[in-house]
Amino acid sequence: MPRFSRFVPALAVLLSAGSVHADTLLIERQERAAEVARPTKGMQMTQVEREFGAPVSKGEPVGDPPITRWTYASFSVYFEHSHVITSVLNKASQREQGPKPAQ
Repeated sequence: MPRFSRFVPALAVLLSAGSVHADTLLIERQERAAEVARPTKGMQMTQVEREFGAPVSKGEPVGDPPITRWTYASFSVYFEHSHVITSVLNKASQREQGPKPAQ
């Protein structure tokens, strides 16, 4: 029994190490998001293209109201009709959840 009681705390430390790293990554990405210039809510498609250039890809409108996604190298922009509703950073790695990196 004494061997088992030493094993459990060690296992708990090892298992929690991944979540600590994930929290750090989230904080770092949040700080990075503040540094990246991105389109703001309400901008029109023409303004976005004029200020940020042509996107790497333009998705087709989906749904009603139509939502369109433009992908740039470091962020993605979502439009409702022709106005920005949000912009988000692209994934930093394949394991991260969020928009896929530009191809």
